[in-house]
Amino acid sequence: MKRSSPIPFILLTLVAILAMLPKLKSAEIPSGGPINSGDVAWMITASAFVLLMTPGLSFFYGGMVGFKNVVSTMLQSMVALGLITMVWIIVGYSLAFGDSISGFIGNPLTFFMFDGVSDKTHPDLAPTIPLIIFALFQLKFAIITPALITGSFAERVRFSSYMLFIVLFSVFIYSPLAHWTWHPKGFLRVMGVLDFAGGTVVHMSAGWAALAGALFLGRRKIHLDNLNHSPANIPFVLLGTGLLWFGWFGFNAGSALAANGTATLAFATTNTASAAAMLGWMFFDWLRGNKPTALGACIGAVVGLVAITPAAGYVTVRESIVIGLVASVVSNLAVHLRTKSTLDDTLDVFPCHGVGGMVGMVATAVFADKGLLDYGFKAPAEGQMPLIFSHLIALVIVSAFAFFGSLLLLKITDMIIPLRVPADEEQEGLDLSQHGESALDQGLFNGTASHKPAVQETLA
Repeated sequence: MKRSSPIPFILLTLVAILAMLPKLKSAEIPSGGPINSGDVAWMITASAFVLLMTPGLSFFYGGMVGFKNVVSTMLQSMVALGLITMVWIIVGYSLAFGDSISGFIGNPLTFFMFDGVSDKTHPDLAPTIPLIIFALFQLKFAIITPALITGSFAERVRFSSYMLFIVLFSVFIYSPLAHWTWHPKGFLRVMGVLDFAGGTVVHMSAGWAALAGALFLGRRKIHLDNLNHSPANIPFVLLGTGLLWFGWFGFNAGSALAANGTATLAFATTNTASAAAMLGWMFFDWLRGNKPTALGACIGAVVGLVAITPAAGYVTVRESIVIGLVASVVSNLAVHLRTKSTLDDTLDVFPCHGVGGMVGMVATAVFADKGLLDYGFKAPAEGQMPLIFSHLIALVIVSAFAFFGSLLLLKITDMIIPLRVPADEEQEGLDLSQHGESALDQGLFNGTASHKPAVQETLA
């Protein structure tokens, strides 16, 4: 039975019509200094690196789910490339980086439809690169954040309602958090909170939203029946991890917004923390009597990348080893606790991204080197304890805002379009029920799920 839905196409057509209308008269955008061609080249490259992370995430998640949900899970990541791009251009960038309204949100008209986002520099946001490169770099962060959430309610969410939810999340959760933390007048930044590349804005927000999503949608039938979950394709997970690790160099090193020493430091700490976390996860599994697995190594590497993100340009390589190791152990234990509970966070987004982000946020305050704070942030002059205190306050604020705000948006979305698919469609699999496609039909796998041996529970 065909399901006709004209509303999405009508909305996109209205956006195209809006783009043809005369521009609104906007406030004068200040111009910064001269353009540095080296910084421009690096930031274009870094932006491309970060974009590649979203396809990487689709492989990472797609390999972990069951055979009949591979295509749907991968598409949930990929569709964010199109959907969030439109949201960011229309209003998202203005809400995040427009003229600040009391440090809480940007004026939605400042850069409406990207008006004023030009090839000139900006004294606060992009002092040596065109403002449009900064806006596009930030877009890639806005794209991957809601995509991260998908792993928590994989295998049971309706595609149309998912798209509505990530639009609402981008506007009402992500953009305000980006403004609070990264805008020069954002209230968390004024408090002295440090988030070099998105531990708070990206990973904590996605992690808490993922927890809200898992709780709101409830448990899958396979989870209720205590059946083994067999990942569809471990090589997909390995490929996705490699793409994420590669792209994360743009994510973190690019957040220096220049081709300078801070970027190279962030590059080094990113690689080191991920390496330490990968080994830490495997060796901790080994210590507890489990086999070291490819799945565990991949998850550990990503946890290390998550944890170092807020600290990447503020700590030394030595300290990045500690951050990676601690995060891997804490997240591993969090996953273990999740497996003993009734929470059905399908791909452990909260234990890995949420908990990993919180570990990284606290570690940033503990290890931040004042000599490295050359990215516009200033640590409190009184010493390290006030910095730790401000981070703990921010942790509570961000956690509550992301969790309860996401619960509200999930409820609103569910009232408009039911979030969870019917039981028969869940049983059939979202690939066929939502998209009429199957990874098996494309020859990506040999055999079916029933022919595959159960994979040993890696995270138990």
